[in-house]
Amino acid sequence: MIKCIAIDDEPLALQQILTYVEKTPFLELKGVFESAIDAFSFLQTNTVDLMFVDINMPDLSGLDFVKSLSNPAKVIFTTAHREYAAEGFQIDAADYLLKPISYSAFLKSVDKTRERYFDQITHSEPTSETDNFIFVKSNYKMVKVNLSEIQYIEAMREYVRIVFENGSDITTLTSIKLLEENLSSSDFMRIHRSFIVNVNKITIIERNRIVFDKVYIPVSKQYQDVFQEFCDKKSLK
Repeated sequence: MIKCIAIDDEPLALQQILTYVEKTPFLELKGVFESAIDAFSFLQTNTVDLMFVDINMPDLSGLDFVKSLSNPAKVIFTTAHREYAAEGFQIDAADYLLKPISYSAFLKSVDKTRERYFDQITHSEPTSETDNFIFVKSNYKMVKVNLSEIQYIEAMREYVRIVFENGSDITTLTSIKLLEENLSSSDFMRIHRSFIVNVNKITIIERNRIVFDKVYIPVSKQYQDVFQEFCDKKSLK
């Protein structure tokens, strides 16, 4: 999880960032502040990975706040003024978001920041049977998912649906790419831009499709060679 704080002197803007963070599975909100001075005090005894900082604030601007920190976390500036962006990047900002901020723009920014700076925080390869699980955020709760129980995973625009062998499923707001990076490569295989399957659950392959009960999952051309190699290794000659 990426630990973050949000700083904005506008309560509505601060609430919006809070809501967006809660919807994003790899972010953990550690505090919200209506002034940079309050945030500065918090950071004297706490550490975070990422800060959402409004640029135009009274008393201490977001730019001056970040400059005052000896070892600042990565920063995504939020601003209603596009002309501030250039100065923000001069102090090594990860990104900036122009108000009003849509969730799609927010998610694109934090996902880009995650991939560039925080892979080591959000990615984990299961190392033993006891580690063979992940936590995903669903309906504002963190839910434990046992990897061995997953049958397949389906991308649904900004969401991902995890389908279990018993027929149940869970939906989480994340990318299929992020999930793929957290799954054991020996047990899970990407076979389509929208599907990952647990190879241990495959029982029927029909006309280049994997059959799970009444669900037919196609193997796309992009992944056919890798999937065929897997099948060849497991087939009797």
